[in-house]
Amino acid sequence: MSSGITSGETARGGIPPTKVLVVDDEPDLEALVLQKFRRRIRDGTVAFLFARDGLEALALLAEHPDVDLVVSDINMPRMDGLTLLARLQEADEKVSTVIVSAYGDMTNIRTAMNRGAFDFLTKPIDFSDFETTVDRTVLHVRALREARRRQAAAERAHASLSRYFSPNLAERLAADASSLAEGGHRRDVASVFTDIAGFTGLVENLDPALLAELLNGYLAEMTGIVFAHEGTVAKIVGDAIHVLFGAPGEQPDHATRAVACALALDAAAQAFRAQWAARGVALGATRIGVHAGPAIVGNFGGGRFFDYTAYGDTINTAARLEGANKALGTRICASAAVAERAEGFLGRPIGDLVLRGKTEALRTFEPLGAEAFAAPGTARYIEAFEKLAAGDPTAMPAFASLVGLAADDHLASFHLRRLLNGETGTRIDLRTA
Repeated sequence: MSSGITSGETARGGIPPTKVLVVDDEPDLEALVLQKFRRRIRDGTVAFLFARDGLEALALLAEHPDVDLVVSDINMPRMDGLTLLARLQEADEKVSTVIVSAYGDMTNIRTAMNRGAFDFLTKPIDFSDFETTVDRTVLHVRALREARRRQAAAERAHASLSRYFSPNLAERLAADASSLAEGGHRRDVASVFTDIAGFTGLVENLDPALLAELLNGYLAEMTGIVFAHEGTVAKIVGDAIHVLFGAPGEQPDHATRAVACALALDAAAQAFRAQWAARGVALGATRIGVHAGPAIVGNFGGGRFFDYTAYGDTINTAARLEGANKALGTRICASAAVAERAEGFLGRPIGDLVLRGKTEALRTFEPLGAEAFAAPGTARYIEAFEKLAAGDPTAMPAFASLVGLAADDHLASFHLRRLLNGETGTRIDLRTA
């Protein structure tokens, strides 16, 4: 067994040489190969190893796992080339193999190609053909290795990023490192904010271990719902979650997704509250705000701190709508911008809100599922709201009747209180609420 050339083991420019293992029992072949490739060996662009049969070849490959190519004769003692080829194909990291056979021995050549040989050469070997085959095979091998390297790097990056980002964002960032570049771009998005009412007080009074169990379970369930709707969790601060639809990838139906997600989050949060109520923990309702419009999205924060987020009035308005639920008595508050863009939107009007930091009123709605929208109380509420909008004095008894039938209809109660306090119309100023 020969380890071949040791000189030229480091190619110019620090690039390792192409390493070729020649497996043949002809005694003169090693000298011929070294003579024909002497210039490239001296330049450090190619290096050869030699073995006399398949067993020696396997031993050399165990010592030199960086071999790029195996060139093997078929007829050899102890282990022939076809058996060697089969053994090489069983390995996790398959080495590309070129089979050498006598001219006209198409049966063995066909067998070799069926067993996974990359190419073949015929004897007597034409060394120009040999060199061309080696170069072509090595280009193929290195392209495969680079593809595997990139895939492995992407998988490692994805595994790491998935701990912090939603799967769609993690996949994008892992596949395209340029997405990590600082800066942002303008895009139409739907923004969803959620927050648990009274959570700060709960934190102060709950056992730390129980708090950790509650918060981890809540966030796992809520983010799972976001991911199921292909949203991106832009930020989690304590119990509050900021979700984006339409970024990082464009989603033409981002408003539809946002509304569906908000309804699913509300249902899950209510069920989660019931579970913990049974354990004696009074968890507040999850309030949700939804708005759609242009925003600047991207990576902000600098080279050592990654913060994929969004900025702009659309984001601020969604956050304000989440907070508006407290005064309104609702759990979900969505803007008309969302309602108009969401396919098949179902809901009841809340009013024209003047939010903190704003002077213009924003028409808002309470999204409803199909069952809740079909309930008789919804139609009666919409009729009462139309009277409110028209300045009809019968709006007050209409809302009073609703509250009498459903005392837990907090939105109807909110409008009834307004009317009892002398307010009229649908304009609701929340700047001091």
